Amino acid sequence: MILLVVTVLAIGAGVFSSNDPVVQNLELAYKTGVSGFPLGNDEFGRCIYSRLLYGARISLTVGFIAVGIGAVLGGLLGLVAAMSQGMIDTVIMRAMDAMLAIPGILLAIAIVAALGPGMSNVMLAVGISSIPSYARLVRGSVLSVREREFVEAARALGASTIRVARLHVVPNVLAPVLVVATMQMGSAILSAAGLSFVGLGAQAPTPEWGSMLSRGRESLRIAPHIATYPGLAIFLTVMGFNFLGDGIRDYLDPRLNV
Repeated sequence: MILLVVTVLAIGAGVFSSNDPVVQNLELAYKTGVSGFPLGNDEFGRCIYSRLLYGARISLTVGFIAVGIGAVLGGLLGLVAAMSQGMIDTVIMRAMDAMLAIPGILLAIAIVAALGPGMSNVMLAVGISSIPSYARLVRGSVLSVREREFVEAARALGASTIRVARLHVVPNVLAPVLVVATMQMGSAILSAAGLSFVGLGAQAPTPEWGSMLSRGRESLRIAPHIATYPGLAIFLTVMGFNFLGDGIRDYLDPRLNV
């Protein structure tokens, strides 16, 4: 329900708010309780409510694209490593170990610093930093599935490695990947907000939750609402994805459905 509300508000941002999120009105700077501005105004007199709604679009987009990059690339690397084994497996997994030795947020900061600030580079950086976790997850799942009887039977019937992977292995490893991807959505949104908070993500006047939080902290004493609302938006959205991931995991785990 949390994610449904956030998604509906993000898609219908132009319907649910009549204010432009980037239009400034310095006469309303730091104000609260002004008619037509339900959550008050920021330091430039912009409508915080409108900026939250349009910022939801950015945060959800970043989450989906970043997770998609990590899941697809990491999943392919894990699948190739597990199905081929030998030298290819060793090279891929040692590369993943090297990436895991660097904290994810530091790796993302390094990538964005090299490519330049902007949401496109943030999505790419967050996605790349999550590749090792998906690669290890898929590799472990594939190694377990490839020893099952139905896989051995397919091989005995002459099925090629690609056919075995496509028809028998991949469908049986999608469940754990789906659970992790759902829960990683929250982490991706947090990472993107963190990069924007330090100035490497969305640039002014783009309404993005992390950058809104960063600018709002400068006026916590005189106008705490400027930072409070984007902080709550990040908190609720990430919590919603964590709850959803837990629910999907419980639903897909046969041991919990006995």
